[in-house]
Amino acid sequence: MFIDSHCHLDRLDLGKLGTDLDGALAAARTRGVRHFLCVGVDLETLPDVLAVAEAHEDVSASVGVHPLHLDSLEPEIEQLITLAAHPKVVAIGETGLDYHYDQENPAIQQRRFRKHIEASLRTRKPLIVHTRAAREDTIAILREEGAFAGVMHCFTEDWDMAKAALDLGFYISFSGIVSFANAVELRDVASRVPMDRLLIETDSPWLAPVPYRGKTNQPAYVVDVAKVIAELRGMTIEEVGETTSENFRRLFGAG
Repeated sequence: MFIDSHCHLDRLDLGKLGTDLDGALAAARTRGVRHFLCVGVDLETLPDVLAVAEAHEDVSASVGVHPLHLDSLEPEIEQLITLAAHPKVVAIGETGLDYHYDQENPAIQQRRFRKHIEASLRTRKPLIVHTRAAREDTIAILREEGAFAGVMHCFTEDWDMAKAALDLGFYISFSGIVSFANAVELRDVASRVPMDRLLIETDSPWLAPVPYRGKTNQPAYVVDVAKVIAELRGMTIEEVGETTSENFRRLFGAG
C-alpha cells in the first residue's frame, strides 16, 4: 500500500499520458497506491482541485497559494480558514518560500507564508511547505510563527535543513528527485530521516523518477520513489509503503 502525499491531479498532462484522470488513478491503484493528496497552488484553480477530491473517495485536497504564484489572488487568513473547512481539505498549502526562481519579491512571499501559517494554527491543519534556496528564512518564519505541524514537500535541501525541520515537528517528503544520478547528498538525507517522519510523493506532473525521468509524471510512479527509499534503508518496498502511509495518516488524518 502506498500514498502519493503530494500530486497535482488537476494539472496532469493527460494527453501525453494517453488516458483520462480516471485512467491515471486506476493505473496508480493497480500498483498499490491507495490514496492521493491533490495539492492546491492558487485560489483561482482551487475549484478544480476540490472537484477532483469530491469525485474520488481516495483523494484528499489542500488549499493554498504557491510562493511563485505571485500574480494569483492574494490569500487572506479568513479566506483560507473558510476554504479549509471543506470536508475533503486536510492541509494548508502549498506555501513557503522560493528564492531560486524569484529573488525579487521575498517580502511578498514571506507575508503570504505567514498568513498560511496563521491559517494552519487556527484550523489545526498541517502545512505543506515548499522551500528552495530559502533555508534560513523558511525555518526562521516557522519558528517565529509557532508552526505546529506539516511537511517539507519535495525536499531538496541538506541534512542541516532537514534536522531543523524535524526539530520543529515537521515531516520530510521525497519525490522522484531522490532517484536522480546527481542527487547523492539528497539520498544521504533520505537515509537519515527517521522512518516515522518520512513521506513519499510524485509532485506529478513534474519530476518523474528514474526510469521515467524526462517524461510526464503520474501518481503510479510514487512506487518507484518508494523503491529508492527501500534500497537506501535496507527495507522492502512494502515496508516503505506501509510506514509512509501510516505517517501520512498520522499527519493528515486521511488515507
